[in-house]
Amino acid sequence: MARWKWLGGAAIALSATLAFAQDAPESLLPPGFDDPAPAPTSTATAAPAAPTAPGAPAAPGALTVQPLPGDLGPAPDLSQFDFTSIPSIEELEQMTPDELDELLGLRPSYDIPPAARRAMTRVGVVSSAEGGFASASLARQPSSLVRAVLEGLDGPVVSRWGHILLRRALASRLATPEGMSPVEFAGLRAKALNNIGEYTVARALVQDVDTGNWDDELVNIALDSYIATTDVIGTCPVVRLRGPQRDDPQWQMLRAICNAYAGEGVLAGSQLDRALRTELAPRIDVLLAQRLAGAAGRGRRAVDIEWDEVEELNPWRFALANAVGEEIPENLQADIAPYYERIWATTPTLSFQQRALGADRAAREGILSSRAVIDLYSQIYADDTITGEAADRATQLREAYVGAAASDRIAAMQSVWGGETASDYGRYVLTAYAAARVPASADNLDAAPALLASMLTAGLDRDASAWRSAVEPGSMAWALVALSAPGAAGPEARGAIDQFIDDDGSDEYRRSKLLLAGLSGLGRIASADMQDFAGRVSLNLSRETRWSRMITRAAEVDNRTLVALLAGLGMQGEGWDKMTARHLYYIVSSLRRVGMEAEARMIAAEAIARG
Repeated sequence: MARWKWLGGAAIALSATLAFAQDAPESLLPPGFDDPAPAPTSTATAAPAAPTAPGAPAAPGALTVQPLPGDLGPAPDLSQFDFTSIPSIEELEQMTPDELDELLGLRPSYDIPPAARRAMTRVGVVSSAEGGFASASLARQPSSLVRAVLEGLDGPVVSRWGHILLRRALASRLATPEGMSPVEFAGLRAKALNNIGEYTVARALVQDVDTGNWDDELVNIALDSYIATTDVIGTCPVVRLRGPQRDDPQWQMLRAICNAYAGEGVLAGSQLDRALRTELAPRIDVLLAQRLAGAAGRGRRAVDIEWDEVEELNPWRFALANAVGEEIPENLQADIAPYYERIWATTPTLSFQQRALGADRAAREGILSSRAVIDLYSQIYADDTITGEAADRATQLREAYVGAAASDRIAAMQSVWGGETASDYGRYVLTAYAAARVPASADNLDAAPALLASMLTAGLDRDASAWRSAVEPGSMAWALVALSAPGAAGPEARGAIDQFIDDDGSDEYRRSKLLLAGLSGLGRIASADMQDFAGRVSLNLSRETRWSRMITRAAEVDNRTLVALLAGLGMQGEGWDKMTARHLYYIVSSLRRVGMEAEARMIAAEAIARG
């Protein structure tokens, strides 16, 4: 009942409000619109009123004439405009959508929404929490110095452990030095990674920069890494974003491929047909591009790949052939460059046998870890259809790990190495963990140098130090233990060093010089002994160069990143014959001073094993 009473009261209040509004209506129309003129009562047509003269007041009901302007001024001068660049109707009809967007200014300069764009304050792959270097370590360094160091990293380094250290420094998430743009900094690091064969890491680094921020140099560097990793389609975001800004043959073929994977198969087909007809690039290159473009969507078409007249292999042909599963003729792979060996080992589309051909170099240079190369041969062993040298090596490698007796395992390892000493240092990487399982005893001393060198490729320094009491002072095995053992109590015995020099049969005591440089850099030789031995082998470690002063200064201010980059710069070269004892000394001593003694010990021991 109360509810109904409430509703009744509300109805009364509402009706009262409406009544109040009706008592005082208020018009919203301007004056004169409330009372329209009465409709005419006569059917006669009224004569139109004469228009008033311009400038005269209009009579009621008369038409008003807008006066024309007087002087329009001089005609505009169109001679300053260039109309020759305006395309004709025929040219417009032949333009692609990308070219029309470029002409009309419809192409976006950024392909990522604002909320998803990444800041460029720190660019890299590995953070300091994940093992990378401190992000601000280069922020206040002179940009000219950092630029010079990165530009100097134009090839591989001689040391496997030096490569690993340099890769970590280049891939770290770092702030940009003052006076350098973040894009240039990322580009220089990615280019250095490409130069040492780390194409996968270089691709990850450039992907940490939004494509809308890339400059021309970064685009070129990124394309090198994408092609080397057989990731041709990965180039499409930047290719479609930049469109026809480039017109070189490779770029035009990439545009056509990316058009196909964007759903524009007909357009892609016409572009590649025109490229083949006009001989834009060698026929084999265009045919491979057609095969890859035809694999997109429903635009499949038969393309016969003809290798008969092809005399050489290039990165483009290798990448596209592997992307479409086209087998490359053996004659093109007979005399292969180191570039292909590096990428064979990490290209998943290749057969296990072909990946094994590149595994030796990749392991030797530090691109593949010991575990990675062991995994590769484990897959070869598990595949019964694989025969040949790779399968035989996989069988011997299994025996090296699971053989019942230590002698059996050592024999299997020697078979993997290609003899009692490895013919290729990369084979040592294969057997690192098997070597660590061999007991340190007098029965195995003959194989000790090779066993120690093998286990140190994986950084198994504690397993190596277990041989200290078993090895003969002054022997090769002793030198490897003396340089690699963690936490050495003091300087090495003078007699052992003297014996090593006496037994050194290398040219001009090269191996003894490397030993003295390593021990001195690690602080494991007495100063008086060092002076005596240096004079004996004609070793001068005091001579300075601009590079030695820079790495020493970087160590004095405890800048680990700069020391690592300068160490990589000092190890540039294809072989250990390029490494001098003086360079080794400055690298080892600087690394030790900034707290990277483990890396210093591994590099010093590697010098003895390979130098």
